[in-house]
Amino acid sequence: MTTLALLICSNLFMTVAWYGHLKFPDARLWLVVLASWGIAFVEYCFAVPANRIGHAQGLSGGQLKIMQECVTLAVFAVFATLVLKEPLTWRYLGAGACLAGAAAFMFVGRH
Repeated sequence: MTTLALLICSNLFMTVAWYGHLKFPDARLWLVVLASWGIAFVEYCFAVPANRIGHAQGLSGGQLKIMQECVTLAVFAVFATLVLKEPLTWRYLGAGACLAGAAAFMFVGRH
């Protein structure tokens, strides 16, 4: 549970770092890059412990990665809807279903 919570925090910061600047199209690119880099540093402060804790608790690298991708899509869907004002279409549901299938391959039958 700690790993999942840290990955959610990590993805909140990374989504803002990668896509938040789209709300400011007139901002200078160099400034956007520096701001995003600073936000990404905070993201790493959550992502690295999440992966270390998860791995120490027996999750494989592949399991950690697919968990992160599932969290990323969920966080981005909320961000795209609330911040970017983009509609949440059936494609998000389809992508989520594909990721759920990928996660099942990584987690089902795990010893």
